[in-house]
Amino acid sequence: MAVSTKAVAGSSSKSRFWRAPMLESLPLRISVLVICFLWTLPTAGLLVTSFRNPELITKTGWWTALVNAFQPGQWTLNNYINVLSGDNMATAFLNSLIVTIPSTVIPITIAAFAAYAFAWIPFRGRGILFIIVVALLVVPIQMALIPILKIYSGASLYGTFVGIWLAHTAFGLPLAIFLLYNFMSQLPRDLFESAAIDGASAFQTFVRLVLPLSLPALGAFAIFQFLWVWNDLLVALVFLGPGKDVQVMPTALYNMIGPRGGAWHLLTAGAFLTMIVPLGVFLALQRFFVRGILAGSVK
Repeated sequence: MAVSTKAVAGSSSKSRFWRAPMLESLPLRISVLVICFLWTLPTAGLLVTSFRNPELITKTGWWTALVNAFQPGQWTLNNYINVLSGDNMATAFLNSLIVTIPSTVIPITIAAFAAYAFAWIPFRGRGILFIIVVALLVVPIQMALIPILKIYSGASLYGTFVGIWLAHTAFGLPLAIFLLYNFMSQLPRDLFESAAIDGASAFQTFVRLVLPLSLPALGAFAIFQFLWVWNDLLVALVFLGPGKDVQVMPTALYNMIGPRGGAWHLLTAGAFLTMIVPLGVFLALQRFFVRGILAGSVK
């Protein structure tokens, strides 16, 4: 009987030991669930609205569609059909790819070389130049639009893809250099000393050591830059203009719904169509994004 009592006591203490961490983490789990719910609720509302009848959108809230989901006239695909059949929407999608891909690759390439130089190549004025690069982070983009536009008008770059590539590269370089510098500067010095002993040049060290080790940081910034350029409307309107042959998807959607944005059914449907490509890019580079965010914490 005594042995059984000890066994019961031991099992009860063991169960309390295993239940304690779960009880302690219960508030955290509830908080995460609440944050996730609040974060996804507006997106769910947009998704429901994109399939609703335009007449019902202005009369009732989107949650009423879930209550009356099986009533006739609640749902329609015409919103997506109107967006897809809009003027030059296919051309706008192609133009978005033409603008976004080079505007992501060019600044990352330049920033990788610059961050490596700032981090590991000593040269005169390195500190001053890096301070200037960091200072450019606080300059609002709106202040540079008119001066750059005047330069573009004189250089025949207005309304061209080359012009908007250069604009997005200039606007994205300070942040890219700053982020990549913070990552590359934390790499072990022993790697560079070993490469120098083996006779590797600075370029060979950069290509064979720094770039492979910096893939998480490069992937993380690629996601940010791609999403920003893909969803950009201001820079596209300023440097590409309203021409239909060079307009991107945000511009095409803006022209479709009007400057006041009254066509909510088109706006919500177009928003989800423009989310397809960025969502695919994020899912493809998700592991690099997570590794890039956590890179500095475990070095």
